[in-house]
Amino acid sequence: MSADLPRTSREIRLAVTPDGLPEAKHFTVAETPVPQPGPGEVLVRNSHFALFAGLRTLMGTENDGVPLPPLRGGDTVIGPAVGEVVLAPDGGPLRPGDRVAHLLGWREFAVLPVGQVLPLGDELPDPVAYLAQGSSAYGALTRLAGVRPGDTVLVTGAAGAVGTLAGQIARLLGAGRVVGTTGSAAKAERLVAELGYDAVVVRGAGDFAGQLAEAAPGGIDVLLDLVGGEQLTAAVDAARPGARFALVGALSGQLDARRGGGSAPAGIDTYRLIVKGVSVRGYAGGDHPDVEAEWTRRFGGWLRSGEIRFPYTPVAGLENAPLAFQQLVEGRHFGGVVVEVSS
Repeated sequence: MSADLPRTSREIRLAVTPDGLPEAKHFTVAETPVPQPGPGEVLVRNSHFALFAGLRTLMGTENDGVPLPPLRGGDTVIGPAVGEVVLAPDGGPLRPGDRVAHLLGWREFAVLPVGQVLPLGDELPDPVAYLAQGSSAYGALTRLAGVRPGDTVLVTGAAGAVGTLAGQIARLLGAGRVVGTTGSAAKAERLVAELGYDAVVVRGAGDFAGQLAEAAPGGIDVLLDLVGGEQLTAAVDAARPGARFALVGALSGQLDARRGGGSAPAGIDTYRLIVKGVSVRGYAGGDHPDVEAEWTRRFGGWLRSGEIRFPYTPVAGLENAPLAFQQLVEGRHFGGVVVEVSS
């Protein structure tokens, strides 16, 4: 072990499996010896990691088919992270000092096989930008929905980590009108003023379907759905003939305290899907392995030209991640949430 490394490392563990939605009290900060890499492994000192709402599904009782392992009481929490290689095997592709991305956030130090870390190049102007959650939105809009010039695009859950990027991406791909949904008037104002949404429907502020009809009077051509539930139901009624629906998330069910985090029932008029010729497809990143590199390249260009913004809430200090995650689940943040490991 290098002499300049500390002897111990902090990490956030799930103290108990939550009964309902996770709160800060369900987590604990643990101190452990700094892990030592074995053959073919690297030791990474994390600098930042991102919080994402899908963690609730990993902590819940409904996680069959989820591509990440479930989390139970005593497990260290995971999430997308960026950091610096501290120790690396001789003759391998990585060297101490290299910046990398991986999935073992929520801790100060992580040991991973070399093949499970992604070296960071200079395609993005800031390493933290690699934690932006725009890849799924970009993939869904380009591979499933195929945004066309002049399309009206609806993004549900527009104020979250994916939605704040999705509206901007839709516009850059040629959308003529971009409509979003969110849970508060304040967030709606920011989406219009800061991120170029043309109109935003506020959930809980009256007749949702009526608000959507007013926001998109000619109907919608594309849906990027992150929520499901009544918003997906209303989108079917608002669809134009030939509309393309790309389903990326299901937060109405994932963040429902009465459910186990892995189901989101919605009442859909299937007859309307038939007579309007609406396509409905779910997006899974693993089915489109070429998207990540393409997104990173285009995202970097858009960031440098000022054509896109990466909105996120910074959180200082590993120990503050549990409360920040509770606030994320409660819908209190705008954009992504990025934790700086050292405050």
